[in-house]
Amino acid sequence: MIKVLLAEDQGMMRGALALLLGLEEDIEVVAQVPSGDEVVAAALRTRPDVALLDIEMPGRGGLDAAADLRQALPGCAVLILTTFGRPGYLRRAMEAGASGFLVKDGPVEELAAAIRRVLRGERVIDPALAAAALSTGSSPLTGRERDVLAAAADGSTVADVAARLHLSESTVRNYLSSAIGKTGTRNRIEAARLARHNGWL
Repeated sequence: MIKVLLAEDQGMMRGALALLLGLEEDIEVVAQVPSGDEVVAAALRTRPDVALLDIEMPGRGGLDAAADLRQALPGCAVLILTTFGRPGYLRRAMEAGASGFLVKDGPVEELAAAIRRVLRGERVIDPALAAAALSTGSSPLTGRERDVLAAAADGSTVADVAARLHLSESTVRNYLSSAIGKTGTRNRIEAARLARHNGWL
């Protein structure tokens, strides 16, 4: 029996996925959590073979949770599920150690097959997304630029961002200026929008 952990913030979607996967003879959903913060604790408690992680969840998102899980339970394969087929997300998922990346609008049979395949050590990637990722290229932003841009994206002031990230205001301005330059945009709002669209944030 393949033991699966399911992390999805939308209760109805989580319940539906668990129900549908439970109909498969060789799959058992052993844990369901609504946020990325709960993934590692639930995984250590239930020892799943495969973790299905949504990208956008409260607290730690699926990509951060994937990296945490790879450290805490290296034997657990990670399959990222997302509504947003953004090329940068795919690249970041692979960097976080994910074995697969699927867009949620596929049939449940495809998901069950993907679970079996990642358990066998295969990589499973949505073909259209793989092609888009190759054509878009990798993120031009450094990790720090990404952090600062993400923190500033909600309209926070430079002082707010500096306090939140424990940086000086001049350092925050430098990172924002660099991010704007690298994305070829006019301001931090446009830079954040473009970076989010490409899955770099």
